[in-house]
Amino acid sequence: MGFGFNLFFMLVLLPGTGILFWLAIATDKPIFLKALAGLWGVVFGLIGLAWLIHLFTPKSELEKDNYYGQYVIDRTKFPGKQADWQYNHFRFEITNDDRITFYQMEGDSILNTYFGAISTVKPYNSHRLVVRMKQPTHHILASNPTVYRQKGHFYLVFKSSHFGNVFFTKNDWKPLQE
Repeated sequence: MGFGFNLFFMLVLLPGTGILFWLAIATDKPIFLKALAGLWGVVFGLIGLAWLIHLFTPKSELEKDNYYGQYVIDRTKFPGKQADWQYNHFRFEITNDDRITFYQMEGDSILNTYFGAISTVKPYNSHRLVVRMKQPTHHILASNPTVYRQKGHFYLVFKSSHFGNVFFTKNDWKPLQE
């Protein structure tokens, strides 16, 4: 379980259980045992509901074909001026002949173009992207991306020596509305 559940368990559930159990024994009233059963019933019900939601909303399993397309900076992860600037300056495309082309832009103008090739590995259920760029390359593409899968979509995170994590999502580039 996560940190929030552990905090709830230690600060609310265990002390509440102890207090209700002590009150049930000390007062000999069954209402406290009913409250205790209700408290634990709610906890187990929420755990069961979370398990069912997780069971019926699996992550996307990616194939190599899923990576083909155009990628832009994902401005929803950390919105603001920096994300907007990155959106206007970096994008790339992966074509079905396993080529990657990274564009360093200034609005609609291409300043630099970096070329490379892609492949995938399948260590588990889903294919992971492997990027091999011709050297020298841009600092964003110095290492392979981490692929984060969600139901119905995914995004790529590259580790940049200048920017830290750089988030890309599969989408067409459109000029930002000022």
